Amino acid sequence: MPDAAPILNDLAYGPHARHRLDVYAPPGAVGAPVLVFFHGGGFIRGDKGMRANVGAWGASQGFVTALANYRLAPECRWPSGPEDVVAVWRAVRAQARDWGGDSDRIVLVGESAGAAHVAAAALMTRFQPHDWRLSGAALLSGPYNAGLEALAPQALGIEQPDVRNNAYFGDDPTQWSKASIVDQVDAAPLPLLIAAAERDLRQMQVQAGDLFARLVTKHGFSPELHWWAGHDHFTPGASLGSDDTTVDEPLAAFVRRCTGG
Repeated sequence: MPDAAPILNDLAYGPHARHRLDVYAPPGAVGAPVLVFFHGGGFIRGDKGMRANVGAWGASQGFVTALANYRLAPECRWPSGPEDVVAVWRAVRAQARDWGGDSDRIVLVGESAGAAHVAAAALMTRFQPHDWRLSGAALLSGPYNAGLEALAPQALGIEQPDVRNNAYFGDDPTQWSKASIVDQVDAAPLPLLIAAAERDLRQMQVQAGDLFARLVTKHGFSPELHWWAGHDHFTPGASLGSDDTTVDEPLAAFVRRCTGG
């Protein structure tokens, strides 16, 4: 697949230097579904430019695709992530038509830390504005239970002190459960895709299953659950637009189902 250049680069969606978007769109798009992608980086690093392939891939699939940066720890801590997801959603919803997209057909996708931020925004109503409207969300290899990671670091293979969790959730692990998404789901069911990779970090595998089970048994959700064969924590997002269709095909199909084809 040839590379595609963004139609907009470093578009500001808020006052912070990290509040920036890149937007990719299919040529001549009118009323296209909108995909918004949030990169990973363990809460402390990462940049939308790392996933330029996702922008090009999304446009090739017929989606107006926005790649978002968000504030990083330790400068900005919980709940800066979901707050920034909602700020991105507001900006995208307000401008989607100008880019050839449909503001009522938005799907959020996050990987790793980005998946945690998307999950918090999509599943916890405390972050959602009164006009919140989301077609669906895809969560790729994210951490959703900070409290669990604080209680079982040896079993999960997490070195202590944990650079990413301490930076984002604070230095008192006894308080991390307050930021654990699995314990605070109160949103109405919506289309979700939850995925982990065959060679993923152990905590991401455990928490994908934990989130899926709780959503199904306690909250009336019916998420898709995927296990990316042959992939590790970093490769699913990187594979989009390549010859490896393990992630490509089910993710594109999910976005189309969420947005009416």
